[in-house]
Amino acid sequence: MKNYKTVYASSPEAVKKYDTQNLRDEFLIQDVMKKDELNWVYTHYDRFMVAGVVPIEKVVKLETIDALKSNFFLERRELGIINIGGSGIVKVDGKDYQLDNKEALYLGQGNKDVTFKSISSKSPAQFYLNSTPAHKAFPNKKIGKEDVEVIGLGSPETANARTLRKYIVNSIVDVCQLQMGMTSIKIGSSWNTMPAHVHDRRMEVYFYFEVPEGQAVCHFMGQPNETRHIWMGNNEAVISPPWSIHAGSGTSNYSFIWGMAGENLDYSDMDVCKINELR
Repeated sequence: MKNYKTVYASSPEAVKKYDTQNLRDEFLIQDVMKKDELNWVYTHYDRFMVAGVVPIEKVVKLETIDALKSNFFLERRELGIINIGGSGIVKVDGKDYQLDNKEALYLGQGNKDVTFKSISSKSPAQFYLNSTPAHKAFPNKKIGKEDVEVIGLGSPETANARTLRKYIVNSIVDVCQLQMGMTSIKIGSSWNTMPAHVHDRRMEVYFYFEVPEGQAVCHFMGQPNETRHIWMGNNEAVISPPWSIHAGSGTSNYSFIWGMAGENLDYSDMDVCKINELR
């Protein structure tokens, strides 16, 4: 299968010299949600992979890609799936998992036959996928809305009131290294992940969605003393290297899914950057 793009790692020194188009080419992932088609982005940041699929007219099969040199996709990998659309079915080695809106599914290493379909083509599922290398096979697990860890963060006074939901984290699911969750910005606020932070032991990808038509999110990245920004639209993702901050501010409220990979599963392992010291 050749439906994938490879993204190589960039050093902070190189990124300092990037212009707008260079930044977008290296870190922005557009056209994530494809109709009836899986198109992967294979990154060299912890071998993290990103894709999306909107099954409408057919059942879409999870197939391996040439870069993996594997017999099937999950031969040496684990997979996280969050549905942001209508109800859908993920069939895994003959077992059906129904995912309603904002429900998730973790698939461990070794699952061979995985397919995606919508229950109704008029309100199709929108499956967002993250995958990381795995060293051990953990059980598959559905994460319903009642299973997530919910945390309130920020405040209206600092324009960063938001709700964080942890879906695929080690306190809920046994995983090798993948972590996924969702953050929703409350009406009247605009900032996510502010104060910003870095975590040199993990990389991250943000997938922005529920961005209203005609609105946008300005995503901030780069070293704390050398920041850059990328303007983003609905259903677009952005890669955050381990040395980079990852924060954003929208022209309206919005939501995003965060996915992480790296050498540990300690969610709180981060170095906070003081707001007045960002440059």
